[in-house]
Amino acid sequence: MDKPWKISRGPIAATELDVEKANAISTLLIRPVGVLPAKAGDPVLPFAVGLFNELRPLLQPDAGVTTLRRATAAYVHCRRYYFASAQPDSMRHGLDGEPVEPLSSEDRMVAQKRFLSVKQTTGKTDAPEPTPPVPPPSLSKSEQIRAALLGKRSAVS
Repeated sequence: MDKPWKISRGPIAATELDVEKANAISTLLIRPVGVLPAKAGDPVLPFAVGLFNELRPLLQPDAGVTTLRRATAAYVHCRRYYFASAQPDSMRHGLDGEPVEPLSSEDRMVAQKRFLSVKQTTGKTDAPEPTPPVPPPSLSKSEQIRAALLGKRSAVS
């Protein structure tokens, strides 16, 4: 997969999980920012380069920079963010949510590869094969008594 996508899927809508991750960032800030989705269905907007440095001054006094960094990383490393960034017409957005510049073809290609990797990984874990339960071994009456006595002995030791 060395060719960037040529067909745009249009704006990529945020899911409830994307909104939860965006809310984790918002709760750390002194005011809301327009680049984050407020509700499911809002578009996922790729961040402008250096946007984290614009978020830091908006950090609440009791919140840590590391917490903000982790919350931001959780948001930008999710599947729908990569999908939005990989679109041929994807734009980077500032704090207010307004487009700033188009994503470079290199950045779109990286997002495309990461999207496909995450999609493949989550696809494998979505439907694990059920393992049949293993029935307990059947023990004779004397073996059950012996096991019970040995269990008490090891608990006392």
